[in-house]
Amino acid sequence: MQRENFTIWSTFFLEGFSQYPRLEVVLFVFSLVMYLTTLLGNSTLILITILDSRLKTPMYLFLGNLSFMDICYTSASVPTLLVNLLSSRKTIIFSECAVQMYLSLAMGSTECVLLAVMAYDRYVAICNPLRYSIIMNRCVCARMATVSWVMGCLTALLETSFALQIPLCGNLIDHFTCEILAVLKLACTSSLLMTTIMLVVSILLLPIPMLLICISYIFILSAILRISSAEGRNKAFSSCGAHLTVVILYYGAALSMYLKPSSSNAQKIDKIISLLYGLLTPMLNPIIYSLRNKEVKDAMKKLLGKIPLHQTHISDWVPTVLPEMCPWQSSPEKF
Repeated sequence: MQRENFTIWSTFFLEGFSQYPRLEVVLFVFSLVMYLTTLLGNSTLILITILDSRLKTPMYLFLGNLSFMDICYTSASVPTLLVNLLSSRKTIIFSECAVQMYLSLAMGSTECVLLAVMAYDRYVAICNPLRYSIIMNRCVCARMATVSWVMGCLTALLETSFALQIPLCGNLIDHFTCEILAVLKLACTSSLLMTTIMLVVSILLLPIPMLLICISYIFILSAILRISSAEGRNKAFSSCGAHLTVVILYYGAALSMYLKPSSSNAQKIDKIISLLYGLLTPMLNPIIYSLRNKEVKDAMKKLLGKIPLHQTHISDWVPTVLPEMCPWQSSPEKF
């Protein structure tokens, strides 16, 4: 009879925010507005990086990948959240739960690596501008983006495949999505292998990329402080400020979720952090890059038809760095 408790559940119940029924309508409106804003903002950012030839640079290639990840990440969980907020029976079948868990992990893991890649791109642009177009050529950038995707998808596949094999003693998930930590709380027995995998992947995708980002920005800050003109320093800070803001938002939420002590029982706080992590950060990314980047704002104005669209056939990989640091920028070398 006890063996029946170790069956694979075909359906899961998502508790979500059912303890606060009066807030569910408010949360639905809040989540829907943020989700639509995320889709609109990130889709627009992807579109302008494709259409505007001035944005055919490594930074915007990575930014386009980041926007696509944010769309996939939110689309993996938010539609289910919206349905369940208005439904009395908050259920999800096993296959949907598995896909949701995998996509959330894959997109989140890929973004961790990609943010480190973007920090390296800014480091080369600021600290070694004369060799930027050689170091960050098209082939290198494509490989770096591909490595980010492969690493994120493979680690997510590893975590998901092992997590779904662990016997569960219940099917009530205390979360609004099939978040891996919430699902593992239903495990009948602790798994040393699963714990080890989660720890290794968390260290590989959180502290290590964060350390690389910090090292990159130490060199960047040192190079910026050596710039004599105030205009040059402002331009350099503008080039890096948006990325640094996104890094702080993203890693702040991620570290608080996945590297907190295992004895913590603050599940309600986890759900709030997850909601902000899954909605606020993807929505803010295009806004942050738009407000802090003149090229993006100009491209959006062109897309909206506010100024004439000037077509050019130059698709060079020119970094957005200081003119005095890049005397060749006015006549870039073609590749």
